[in-house]
Amino acid sequence: MVFNFRKKKQKPIEIYPDEIFLDSKNIPQFDVYQFEGRIEKPIGKRTFITMTVFFIMVGIFFVGELFSIQILEGKTLRERSEKNSLRIDYILANRGIIFDRNGETLAWNEPDARLYIDWNGLSHVLGYVGLPSEEDLQKIDNLPLKQILGKDGIEKRYNDILGGKPGMKIVETDVENNIISESIQNHPEEGKNIKLTIDAKLQSQFFNIMESVMKDRGFHGGSGIIINVNNGEILSLVSCPEYDSEILSKGEPEEKIMEFLNDANKPFLNRVIAGLYAPGSIIKPLIAIAALNENIISSQKQIFSAGYISIPNPFFPDKQSIFKDWKTHGWIDMRKAIAVSSDVYFYEIGGGFEEQRGLGIKKIEDYTKLFGLDSLTGVDLYGEEIGIVPNPDLKEKFEPNDPIWRIGDTYNASIGQGYFQVTPVEMAIYASAIANKGKIIKPHLILEDNIQDYTLRSLNISEDYFNIIHEGMRLSVKEGTASALNVFGAEIAAKTGTAEIGAGKKYVNSWVIGFFPYDHPQYAFAVVMEKGPSANLVGSPYVIRQLIDWMTIYTPQYLK
Repeated sequence: MVFNFRKKKQKPIEIYPDEIFLDSKNIPQFDVYQFEGRIEKPIGKRTFITMTVFFIMVGIFFVGELFSIQILEGKTLRERSEKNSLRIDYILANRGIIFDRNGETLAWNEPDARLYIDWNGLSHVLGYVGLPSEEDLQKIDNLPLKQILGKDGIEKRYNDILGGKPGMKIVETDVENNIISESIQNHPEEGKNIKLTIDAKLQSQFFNIMESVMKDRGFHGGSGIIINVNNGEILSLVSCPEYDSEILSKGEPEEKIMEFLNDANKPFLNRVIAGLYAPGSIIKPLIAIAALNENIISSQKQIFSAGYISIPNPFFPDKQSIFKDWKTHGWIDMRKAIAVSSDVYFYEIGGGFEEQRGLGIKKIEDYTKLFGLDSLTGVDLYGEEIGIVPNPDLKEKFEPNDPIWRIGDTYNASIGQGYFQVTPVEMAIYASAIANKGKIIKPHLILEDNIQDYTLRSLNISEDYFNIIHEGMRLSVKEGTASALNVFGAEIAAKTGTAEIGAGKKYVNSWVIGFFPYDHPQYAFAVVMEKGPSANLVGSPYVIRQLIDWMTIYTPQYLK
């Protein structure tokens, strides 16, 4: 048998010249790292087949899953979907912890409550927490109903820092509200901790002393503040009486909360930042600085105080209007006038008398504003009130039957009476400006790791004038109205004030402001005891004296 084998004719392969003459030395300078100069090869059939099989298998898998869900398990899943439901739950974040300047824990978390240190005197600083109000829910988008919010004090002012951010999860439940599954969408962000400028032990002692004097001496309330005159750190801020932070945060017992609400002495009022009081004689150093700066009088010139001055009565010219001093002082210069708190001296340099020229109400208004007595201090607590400085417009507003501003009104303004209204925190900033010789600082309660410059502005007033005021306030402690503060182990400069209030002047507000140490001031203070009997001889100087005595033993570092 003869077999005839024929060779299968092969298709000729076309070869291009560039395939023959490829330059091995890369004369065209191709970027070989970017694959320039290489011949592209077509994708092989095997790759196409592999990918096709892969996608077919994926398609079969999804079809199978769809068949299982729709056909095999359709009835079961349909019944489950009809009985089960999905809801969004918030995961609440823990609030941050609040510490005092020395690391003492003041507010922290327990599983069911926000707890606070049980020392007295910190509630107006710390505040309290609670569930959102209707107003909160309207103001804040997507606010969880169980989100704890700060309601007062530091808890409220720094709620965004302390509160953190809630997380979110999707929860599947059955018809009986049993959880079938959960899926966390966002994890909560824990609140950050805060360290305060407050010394908690000093604060507690300050409050206890004030509360005792208030109860024993018949005052309706009291408040005080101690502040660093250089950087605005608030060492202590006390308002008495106060509420209980923990009781309000827990919302029980109800009878105790009702007791706070019905207390006529207003325990919810933070008197340091929102209590408005006539300043009385503590305004006299400001009048003295103004008089020096306006060349009204030299510090050495003496004025005679016979216990009063008299001027013609504007309504009855044949009669005299008498403006009394609290006692007869004789001849006194500016330093002595501050020390003994002579009203006659300040009547004359404030309003003028006979040959002595006075500032006049416009200049008094200008200087009180210069020291910030008509503006917010910027303290980092909500609810601060603005003081009121006297001027003719106020009289016209409040006394339409006698709207004309008279020299007697200027006399009253010169000793801190009449239309003056100030807050203790304003007086602390004013006392700080005297102590640091002309810097208006911003008070604050958060302790900074890197101390910032909290100077708001510097007053264009000679240091020499401030030195005169310093000497007068130191003399007040050594031998004047503030002699109660002549404490061994502490050099203090101070000015007292008593403002008469109420019908018949049966009550007074007792003030004291000052600073220490005298030679290099570090801290200023302002204390007011509110609405006590006018016959009472114990007031704000006694409160700060007891505190200074305690500080010489337990916190001497602040007095050096």
